[in-house]
Amino acid sequence: MIVTNAVRLLKQAGIACDTAEYAVDEADLSGVHAAAELGIDAECCFKTLVARGERKGLGVFVIPVAEELDLKKAAAAMGDKKVELIHVKELLPLTGYVRGGCSPVGMKKKYPTWMDETAILFDKIYVSAGQRGVQIVVNPEALAAYVEAELRDLVK
Repeated sequence: MIVTNAVRLLKQAGIACDTAEYAVDEADLSGVHAAAELGIDAECCFKTLVARGERKGLGVFVIPVAEELDLKKAAAAMGDKKVELIHVKELLPLTGYVRGGCSPVGMKKKYPTWMDETAILFDKIYVSAGQRGVQIVVNPEALAAYVEAELRDLVK
């Protein structure tokens, strides 16, 4: 098992988790590709997106990899009028993670976090371990509690 900072933090918190590795394709960093490489249903594989609200600052959204974040729902969750996804070049300086390897666990700063409500339909979900090619396999309720995520309908 590869131990990334995100995995280490979960284990220190007493949260049971495992990792799953897959071959990275630099031409396709999508979560759908990751799910296919892992041989799992894309519905239980979640991606981490960072958005900036007009007035409220940054928020983190964890949604199924095959879905698209509904910006109106994201804004409502944040209590803001409008949000937009941050530019990929801002991801590393703001979170410490790169595109295709952004985890909701262990970002540089603690940002308000929302997780799509469908996550709790699964015993275990897959989220990035903070490194391309590595996913954390974890109970969604334990993950949500650790990152203090609110469960909401977030997708289109």
